[in-house]
Amino acid sequence: MSSDLKLDEFEATPPEAASGPMLEHSAADLAAVYDVPVNIQAVLGASNIEVASLLRLQRGSVIELDRKVGEAIDIYVNNRLVARGEVVVVDERLGVTMTEIIKDGDA
Repeated sequence: MSSDLKLDEFEATPPEAASGPMLEHSAADLAAVYDVPVNIQAVLGASNIEVASLLRLQRGSVIELDRKVGEAIDIYVNNRLVARGEVVVVDERLGVTMTEIIKDGDA
């Protein structure tokens, strides 16, 4: 999934997927929340180390993470897991490509 998608490119839920009476909504209905800031985190992995080891870290130190090379990273929005993805390079900067959207209960 590309990060270039805009909310107005999504279609309303088809009638067969809706539960209850069909309510017609569009991305324009979300205009009130367009300016609400959200915190996005792309988590490469985690590690537990002792404070003494943390204080000895310096430039060039390596911390082993709990993930393997090529394994998907977790993408959180406001501390909620919403997707998994891959690290990519775009114009000499790091970015994330979403490869899987996490639905409620799938995490």
